[in-house]
Amino acid sequence: MATATDQVVGFGLVAFSLILFVYYTLWIIILPFIDKDHGIHQYFLPREYAVIIPVVAGLLLLLFIGVFIMVVMWKSRKPAKKSD
Repeated sequence: MATATDQVVGFGLVAFSLILFVYYTLWIIILPFIDKDHGIHQYFLPREYAVIIPVVAGLLLLLFIGVFIMVVMWKSRKPAKKSD
């Protein structure tokens, strides 16, 4: 069974993901159909960032995964046997 702390952290991650999903969906799908002079546009970044931010996040994720695999492989290597 999960502890109370695990449940709170899990709920926080789900809530953060839901908020991020709703914000991005509104930004990409709904906002183009709203007039440019409407006040809601002040709460969103320019549309160019809709592509730049996920690409940078994906590249950083790949970088961290690669570094993690490199560190794990480096720590788990066995020393070479010395032959006399």
